[in-house]
Amino acid sequence: MLEPISVSLASLNLGTLSPMLITIVGGLIILLIDLIKGDLHKSLYVMFTILILFVAVGSVLGLNVNERGFFDVILIDGISIISQLLVLLASMLFIPLALTSKRFHEYSYPEYFALFLFMIAGFQFMVASDNLILIFVGIETASLSLYTLIALHNRDDSYEAAVKYFTMGAMAAGFYAMGSAVIYALTGSVELYQIANVLQSRTAESGVMIAILGGAVLLLAAFAFKLSLFPFHTWTPDVYEGASAPLAGYMSVVPKLAAFVVAMRIFGMYIDLEVEWVRNAILALAVLTMTLANMMALAQEDVKRMLAYSSISHAGFIMAALALDTTKGNTAIFLYYALFMFTNLGAFTMLWISRHKNKVYHSRYDHPFAKFAGFVKIMPLGAVIMAIFMLSLAGVPPFSVFWGKIYIMSAAVDAGYIWLAVVMGLNSAIAAYYYLKLVVYMFLKSPNENDGTVVYNLTKPLMTIVGIAAAITVGSVFIVQPLISYFFYMVSASGY
Repeated sequence: MLEPISVSLASLNLGTLSPMLITIVGGLIILLIDLIKGDLHKSLYVMFTILILFVAVGSVLGLNVNERGFFDVILIDGISIISQLLVLLASMLFIPLALTSKRFHEYSYPEYFALFLFMIAGFQFMVASDNLILIFVGIETASLSLYTLIALHNRDDSYEAAVKYFTMGAMAAGFYAMGSAVIYALTGSVELYQIANVLQSRTAESGVMIAILGGAVLLLAAFAFKLSLFPFHTWTPDVYEGASAPLAGYMSVVPKLAAFVVAMRIFGMYIDLEVEWVRNAILALAVLTMTLANMMALAQEDVKRMLAYSSISHAGFIMAALALDTTKGNTAIFLYYALFMFTNLGAFTMLWISRHKNKVYHSRYDHPFAKFAGFVKIMPLGAVIMAIFMLSLAGVPPFSVFWGKIYIMSAAVDAGYIWLAVVMGLNSAIAAYYYLKLVVYMFLKSPNENDGTVVYNLTKPLMTIVGIAAAITVGSVFIVQPLISYFFYMVSASGY
């Protein structure tokens, strides 16, 4: 007869789960409050969500580096700590926008805030584990919540966007499950550190390398969907167009950051095993993604779709850093997102400053370039702030994204990939054209007659968030070195 297995609470080290549990419990409390009293003002849920995020940040800061918990499926290393902090910080920057206006009616639903917290918990599980099963649970928890958040915008193109995102997400989940199954069949484990040890001893066996590459291809396809890499990027502009502008900005940062952390762990393992084919495939995807996305962005008539293709191009930049598999390259990923986060979320939020009763500038698009013609004469400060965001995204010094780009190029040169740094520089030059196109419209064109159909949304919460994003974009020169030092230390502590 088998002896019962006794598990002590101390051995589970539940403290490693505390940041996720805080966000999950916060979402459940919101649902419970709504059940008890359903007519409370939405500002209560906004402030409660911000409070939960603050508590979660404190919990993450209280974690010890390099410890495991909950049957060793939770991994708290430097990478999981800084990625959780970035996820929570971006969420704290996004959620106050719910206070700005009643016209996005989804913000009046308590379920919106509960789903938002559940989504954050999913991202936290993704970045704080090297267990393929728990990573999958985190991906699906976050994705299912995000599909619903998009659909809650309650427009025809929002439903279309949610269905497209769901379809692409289902395909990505299938590829991930199949790739993980191949790895499990080869190694008998779903823990990445154990998988690496087994694969190291089996790479010389006949036929094993083919299976290893097959699993890598399936996983690479899964993350190419999630990260909107070429040729799996086609869903991105339509989904961003259908989502509300702030949520589109959030989607361009947080889900991709979480997916990049998982990709860093998985494909870093392959590269460490000297499976150079995987590195070459990632480099090819990175170059194709940044180049083709820039080409397609040049032809866009809508600012929101242009920013969507821009986000795809930036994902290509970061994928190139991932392929380097060096401490400096992985540090560059976090530095890039820490700076890009404020600029891109600010740029998407600026699209929210005006609304139309009807699509008066274009028969299809909400944010055509013509809408911003002569914007400097209508709202001078708004035009200056939007120009700052565009110059930053273009990589113009001394604005924030410039430091991220130059650090990635420096990491590429240090790793011996001078040609890659040249390609990234050329792509930055191409991207400058479509970013500056918006600046030209705002400052050099005459305003359009809008027949009084445009109402400007200049509430204090919105202007505060945009102001914070602009201030960090401009003042980033003063925080770059401390960020690099902190991220480099934390990535080094994770063994990467």
